[in-house]
Amino acid sequence: MPTSLPPRSGQQYSLHHGDYAAVVTEIGATLRRLTYQGDDVIVPWDSNEAAPCCNGQLLVPFPNRIEDGEYAFDGSTYELPIDEHERRNAIHGYGYRSYWTLEGLEEDRVTLWWRVPDMLGYPFDLVVTAEYQLADDGLHLHVSATNRGGRRAPWALAIHPWLANGLEGYGDEIDRLNARCRVTIPADTHVTVNERLLPTGTEPVDGTKYDLREGRLLTQQPYDDAWTDVHHAGDGTVAARFERPDGRVVSVGGDESITSFQMCTGTGFPESRHPCGVAIEPQTAYANAFNTGKDLIVIEPGEGVSTVLFIRVEQQ
Repeated sequence: MPTSLPPRSGQQYSLHHGDYAAVVTEIGATLRRLTYQGDDVIVPWDSNEAAPCCNGQLLVPFPNRIEDGEYAFDGSTYELPIDEHERRNAIHGYGYRSYWTLEGLEEDRVTLWWRVPDMLGYPFDLVVTAEYQLADDGLHLHVSATNRGGRRAPWALAIHPWLANGLEGYGDEIDRLNARCRVTIPADTHVTVNERLLPTGTEPVDGTKYDLREGRLLTQQPYDDAWTDVHHAGDGTVAARFERPDGRVVSVGGDESITSFQMCTGTGFPESRHPCGVAIEPQTAYANAFNTGKDLIVIEPGEGVSTVLFIRVEQQ
């Protein structure tokens, strides 16, 4: 056994540029910390522990849930391990569990890659690359996936940052603190779910607590929901806004491949696993996409796809 071991989340890659600093872990190419002018933008976690609520994890090759861990694709049926036992779902893919290989490290940039192992539930030969870069306008994450195999591959992704609310709280008190924050999600449609948090349909947000198009204080928690039919700007990007009581405004979003957002307030979570903030996740597809086909990306043999994500901070 070596006399010196890295943290249990693997090597820690520290990035710096202007007002921003970040730490990305070897396990999962996970964004463990992001700060702006020394303040936490996302809720960080101990490098020797598991991310408590998927904090900062990159969710590939699928985000959110797959019903019963089963799906059919191109005439074959596949079975994934059940991770969420109380709801009998597979959840959040495999990338966050694995060590990623360092490709390049600079002061403001790190690039890591991961080749999907040959698994019964996902036997597709993909190589996934994640490049994090800090710039004057915040954090940029470029994720690409290349299909090196001979069969088509289903694909979707998200990132799962818990945006810090800038306050100090613990357990159920966090809901009261989050209620002082305002969220804008530019989306016309709310995804309805059953008790297993699997989609059952969609509904217009008009006249409901899910209408966040003009911004809304989080006074009607809980939220653990997805929104779709998002409004992309002229440059193809879309962003959700999280306005904190201290005047910081955090925007999280991505390019034209982002079709939905998931938001979770953590209401009712165990106290030790309730981050002091709100998870807002840009996604290329929402829950159960491997079964529904909704917004599912299919990567042909020899081809690749990419998504650009970002997190930035402004001061009101």
